[in-house]
Order: sequence, then structure tokens, then C-alpha cells
Amino acid sequence: MNQTITANFEKVKPYFLIFPLLVMASVFCFLFVNNALEPEKYVFIQQECFFYLNKKLSQFPYLQYNLTQFGDAFIVLCMLSVFFFYTPKIWENLLSASLLSLFFSRGLKEFFDVPRPATIHPIDSFTIVGEKAVGFSSFPSGHSITVFTTLCVLLIAFLPKSLIKKVLYVVILVFLGLILAFTRVGVGAHHPLDVISGCAIGSISAFLGILINQKYNAWTWISNKKYLPIFMVLFLGSVIFLIYRILEENIFVYYLSLSSLIVSLYTIIKAYVKKNNK
Repeated sequence: MNQTITANFEKVKPYFLIFPLLVMASVFCFLFVNNALEPEKYVFIQQECFFYLNKKLSQFPYLQYNLTQFGDAFIVLCMLSVFFFYTPKIWENLLSASLLSLFFSRGLKEFFDVPRPATIHPIDSFTIVGEKAVGFSSFPSGHSITVFTTLCVLLIAFLPKSLIKKVLYVVILVFLGLILAFTRVGVGAHHPLDVISGCAIGSISAFLGILINQKYNAWTWISNKKYLPIFMVLFLGSVIFLIYRILEENIFVYYLSLSSLIVSLYTIIKAYVKKNNK
């Protein structure tokens, strides 16, 4: 399977960046035409859409709060730890893409300094699910970036050969990604354009990460079994931290990540013991 996945990653070309870049250009043009490039005007031009989506999506608070956890980089990496041992190529590309997504997310948030919904709108005018997100770090949505960075890497990794299956697979994953990303509006943490831009930036991060990995192969060492003790420690520490988070906040998604981590930890310990007993 790892050979097929490697071949799929090799098929990624620079033109894959065109569509997400067009999405970002469209957002810019929309804001420019409507004279909404300033933070306050940016918020104002989409506030009706925000209130509408927040009202509709927040009708399912438990579901929204669980689904929005898929935008937490720690949670999603724990969940994807099942791919670490058997398909390390996914992790090689995911690490490059994730570092880029972190750079874009932190850098753009500080540069644009857009107020969060709870910072600029009256608290009683919309629904907040979970912890109230405040401050001036709304654009772009970091959770949306994480969702689409991860999904685009997985999209490429498991892309079918058949054209019909390929189209269906892409449509399903993109639709799933949008559902997960727009939970950020449902929980009252982001404006709609934060989310749309985050989805585009996440896609750019994924494709750039894969292209960089094609050229430099900086992470090939993670498939070397002599480095397994490093990941044993990392995974064990993650298990302990996840248990702590579960004790603090009992969320179903956390159990999925914990289960994945435990299975992965068992797998790499077993492989390491087997290697040393030869």
C-alpha cells in the first residue's frame, strides 16, 4: 500500500495550487469590490450570513462541538497515528504540510488582526458553543486550515485510479471538509469568510507540503525502525495528555484519538521488540 501511496504523492504538480489560489483571489476581489478590506467592514459585510449560519448550525451543539475538534492539529494527528507504521509516506507529507499550515495560520492571523465574532458582536446576538473565542485572530480560521491540510493529504494518498471513483471520492472528501470547517461558524468562533479562506489556505499548505517533500524528502528517517523509541515516547506522552483532556472535558472525539494512539503505540512497540530480538 505504501508504494501506491508514494506513487500518488508523486503525481502532485504545481497546477494543483491553481484552484485554491483562485478561491483566495475571489475572496479578495469580493472584499475589494465591496470596499470591505478593513477589519470592521470585513466583519460587517458578512454579519448577516454569520448570524444565519450560526443560528442553524448551533441547533446541534454537541455534534458541532465534537466535529470542530477535527480542526485541532493535536487531535487529528493522534487520530492519524494509525498510518504511522504501515504507511509512513502519509506522515512524511503530512508533517511538511502541517508545518506550512502552522506558518500560514499564525502569520496571517497576526498580519490581518481581524476581531473574533465574540469580540465585535453582542454576546446575546448569537450562540457560542464551548469556550468563548475572543481577540483579534479571526482571519483565517486555523481549524479550517488544519481540516483541509489533512484532508488534501489523505485525498492524494488514497486517490482511486478510476475516473468515476476519483470524482466521487473528491466530492465526498471536500463536502466532509466543508462540514467540519463550518462548525467554526456553528460554535461562534469564526466568520464565514474566515472559514472559506482557511479551507483554501489548508489546500495550498497540503499541496505545497507534498511538492516540497517530493524535492527534499526531509522526513524519510521516520520510517527507520531505529528511531521508533522517539515515537514511542511521543505517542506515550500524547496518550497521557489525551487522558488528561478527557478528564477535563469528556468528548467522544477524544476517545477516537486515544484509541488510535493506543493501537499505534502497541504496533510500534511490538515492531521494536521484534527487531531487537532477531
